[in-house]
Amino acid sequence: MNFVLVIKSSTNSLFSHFLIQLKMSSIKLPWTLSLKITIFEFIVNACRRSNGTVNRPLCNFFDRIAPTSKTPQNGVVTSDVAVDSSRNLWFRLFTPTTIPKGGYELGSLPIIIYFHGGGFAFLSAGSIVYDEWCRRVARELQAVVVSVNYRLAPEHQFPCQYEDGMDALKFLDSNLQELPINVNPKWCFLAGDSAGGNLAHHVAVKAGEYNFSNLKMLGLVSLQPFFGGEERTESEIKNDRNPLLSLDFTDWYWKVFLPNGSNRDHPAANVFGPKSSVDMIPDTFPATLLFVGGLDLLKDWQMKYYEGLKKAGKEVYLVEDPKAFHCSFMYKEFPEYNLFVKEIEDFMLKQMKGTINN
Repeated sequence: MNFVLVIKSSTNSLFSHFLIQLKMSSIKLPWTLSLKITIFEFIVNACRRSNGTVNRPLCNFFDRIAPTSKTPQNGVVTSDVAVDSSRNLWFRLFTPTTIPKGGYELGSLPIIIYFHGGGFAFLSAGSIVYDEWCRRVARELQAVVVSVNYRLAPEHQFPCQYEDGMDALKFLDSNLQELPINVNPKWCFLAGDSAGGNLAHHVAVKAGEYNFSNLKMLGLVSLQPFFGGEERTESEIKNDRNPLLSLDFTDWYWKVFLPNGSNRDHPAANVFGPKSSVDMIPDTFPATLLFVGGLDLLKDWQMKYYEGLKKAGKEVYLVEDPKAFHCSFMYKEFPEYNLFVKEIEDFMLKQMKGTINN
């Protein structure tokens, strides 16, 4: 009943927010996409509180969860696998039913271990937006996607998310029977968007210091990762009113995720900042494909990440789309929607090329 009252009393506010966004954003989008983004922003604002807590029941009410599908849907079947039920650590497995492309070894599929975005505080591996995105990735890249459901802030702060990500890798390494038989564990890629991109980086650091029995990390796909710092950058100021992310949002996300008493120069946020060092990146850190959006509030922090990886002597490839706002690749209405998948495919094939006959 309370949810109904919230929805009814918020209708006018939602419409007003939609009109304000249309006027204030420098990006011209189809009205249907603008409406989708407005609804998402409105829900996040309704669920987060100024005291650093989340109205989790309301959040769960609005977060649409996609069911798994044992029969193929758009060429992909899905299932959920428990890793540690005591902390709600599990993953959704996306398996393509189509024949692998000629570039892959006959009968073998790569693995993409994916971490969803949401500011460390929202969404899940089962959220419909990520179910649709991972399903598309599995189908078009002909890869098995393992979408990890990790604990959320503020109920669980740093380093819980990183620990969950690493434990999911360890579980896969010792439980290959949970994966399709045509998977090649030596073709393993970490990937994530926004907060998930941050998570994927830190898991890659941890993975580089661990001796896996079966998995081999070939690459990291970082989609507009969520990094930050105390400094206010040009892109943060310039793109503050663009879709999906604002300084108000980012400051709140860091506040609820980082340890109490920390600031945004914490190494979790500012990975090459004053409290960090290039020496923190292991020699075994994988080749990285980094996506940056020209209209993303986080652009400058992502470029600092790119420069930091280069300074550390790592193999890193930059793809910059001047028209992309934060996480625009998630929306089919975005004109450059197909760019992201094609770039990921080329990167994966490049990294797998040297191992095909080994």
